[in-house]
Amino acid sequence: MSLHHEVAFEREICEHLGANGWIYEEGSADLYDRQLALYPPDLMAWVQEAQPEAWEVLQKNHGSKASATLLERVRRQLDQVGTLDLLRQGVEVLGLPKALKLAEFKPAFGLNPQVLARYNANRLRVVRQVRYSTRNQNCLDLVLFVNGIPVATVELKTDHTQRIEDAIWQYKTDRDPRPAGQAPEPLLSFPSGALVHFAVSNREVQMTTRLEGPRTQFLPFNQGSDPGGPDCGAGNPVMAGHRTAYLWEEVWERHSWLEILGRYCIAERDKKKQLRRLVFPRYHQLAVTRLLLKAVLEEGPGWRYLIQHSAGSGKTASIGWSAHLIADLHDANDRKLFDTVLVVSDRSVIDTQLQETLENFERRKGVVASITSEKGIKSEQLAAALSGAKKIVVCTIQTFPALIKKMQELSATNGKRFAVIADEAHSSQTGQAADKLKQVLSAAEVADLADGGPLDLETLLAAQMGARTREAGITYVAFTATPKAKTLELFGRRPNPAEPAGPGNLPGPFHVYSMRQAIEEGFILDVLQNYTSYKVAFQLAQDGHSLATEEVERSAAFKTLMGWVKLHPHNIAQKVQIVVEHFRQFVWPLLEGKAKAMVVVGSRKEAVRWKLAIDTYIKEKSYPLGTLVAFSGEVNDPESGPDGFTEHSQTLNPGLKGDLREAFKGTGYQILLVANKFQTGFDQPLLCGMYVDRRRGCPHLVSQ
Repeated sequence: MSLHHEVAFEREICEHLGANGWIYEEGSADLYDRQLALYPPDLMAWVQEAQPEAWEVLQKNHGSKASATLLERVRRQLDQVGTLDLLRQGVEVLGLPKALKLAEFKPAFGLNPQVLARYNANRLRVVRQVRYSTRNQNCLDLVLFVNGIPVATVELKTDHTQRIEDAIWQYKTDRDPRPAGQAPEPLLSFPSGALVHFAVSNREVQMTTRLEGPRTQFLPFNQGSDPGGPDCGAGNPVMAGHRTAYLWEEVWERHSWLEILGRYCIAERDKKKQLRRLVFPRYHQLAVTRLLLKAVLEEGPGWRYLIQHSAGSGKTASIGWSAHLIADLHDANDRKLFDTVLVVSDRSVIDTQLQETLENFERRKGVVASITSEKGIKSEQLAAALSGAKKIVVCTIQTFPALIKKMQELSATNGKRFAVIADEAHSSQTGQAADKLKQVLSAAEVADLADGGPLDLETLLAAQMGARTREAGITYVAFTATPKAKTLELFGRRPNPAEPAGPGNLPGPFHVYSMRQAIEEGFILDVLQNYTSYKVAFQLAQDGHSLATEEVERSAAFKTLMGWVKLHPHNIAQKVQIVVEHFRQFVWPLLEGKAKAMVVVGSRKEAVRWKLAIDTYIKEKSYPLGTLVAFSGEVNDPESGPDGFTEHSQTLNPGLKGDLREAFKGTGYQILLVANKFQTGFDQPLLCGMYVDRRRGCPHLVSQ
């Protein structure tokens, strides 16, 4: 019964694709070449139709062996450089003056007749029941090809008797690309085989770009239970028919699929230039960039867009795609829409990461400029950066005010057009921009700022833009997880723009990837699920009874439960004992003893005192624990020491070299104390515990 449903599901998908620009033929799997992992008829047909002159040369040089020679050459090059590079760069063949194209992707502009003809000649084929293995008769439900080169595999399961987990299990246990003691399976191998592998049911989609047997990691590729809704969860909307129809109707649509392969897939390389990972966009990343480009093209420069994407949404990649695609936008007359795209980052490490990400998108060096305070902010440097010679400029919050001022001048006087893309989660310390903020800060934020707290970009944008009318030459795209009221007012869009804001017509974000969806999809944890106040923990340990300390100590039944909560935290030393002992007993053993924790305190002075106290306690107990403290600027605390304290003070972080965030990744550190730093935009997969010694409602307090 399940086989009958699965066959019908397969046929329905293939027939839809066959009716919408793909090639689908019953029985075509017989023409698949298992050894080469190619579909030869399509590769040869593409070359002969799209590049007839090159084919004539190949025939002249190789005669009747021209086809076999080309196919073998393509296979060797796939093994050497990988599928994505070969599709985009073509294959070098002896006797041809330039690389032979294996696909034609639409350029950002200037679609001339020859390019258009080759683009239309692309042969997209779906093949059912492909026996791919050179050793057995294992079968893949679907394989997607572009000009004879496999780009995706698909395992289908119907919800009548099976679930998507069964498809994932099948990939992990029965689709091993490198079986022990045997030759690799070319179709399944990374990076020379299919680019992406989909597990698909009637209700859900998951995908991976690298098969590694039981270690394979699949990611959700779903729309969400209520796409665009503020409380959207995991999965897909309930609807008549297949909930996953968007996959073959929208994502695999001919032009969409070619665009994904040509412009979205990213090959990330290690320091030795070896391909280490292939990035395929998650559904919400694909959706937001396409919606954004469509809106910007229709509305033109000068508008504002608020992207509300939770932590765990992959914002760095989304910002990279947005910058890369917006920088290449051209209008109907092939005029470039923006002279420069400005991406605002928080500090030099992130700046470098963003620059590398953007150059990965662009696939070439030299298109991204970096403006940081370390280089100084000179007017000629600003003018050079914004001249249009660089498509994308990455700056820090410190340099942002000077750059935006220069942009406003150039827009008003020279008609220049700019796009600004900013991530509020990346924040930095106060500087010249702080003077602009008093009018938009709450009393709590002012106090936080006075203690050396971070200046987030969302607040800075509000200060820069609050008094201005819409600027026709500058487009703003703001990424934020939890927008403030001022941000919604400045960047949000009313459902009915013609009517004033009011009940039922309040400004909202342009696109949403909700925190609920990120939690349910497993990208972040809901820490509030496991949040326990000290008072509650104390009562739980006493089974709800209010007992004196002496009574507790005399009660053997409670002794182990009370080991970490029996000291009331009157001072930092007692709090330190509670944190360290709880960490050792409950947190450290997680992740095979690799777990880390963060302690969030209320001020920089507290951070200094906590660090000194926690190191003293750890030393007294001879525990093999390492700690770091992170805060901005310099703290003067005569009670702790005669000299000022900074992150790099030998008293606090002895031996620290370079970036503290990178240092905390090492095995020598387990606990990080923070005050107004690293509480947003902080990615540490080993972080399993958090201790909060400040009011939860404070600005910037971690909530996810």
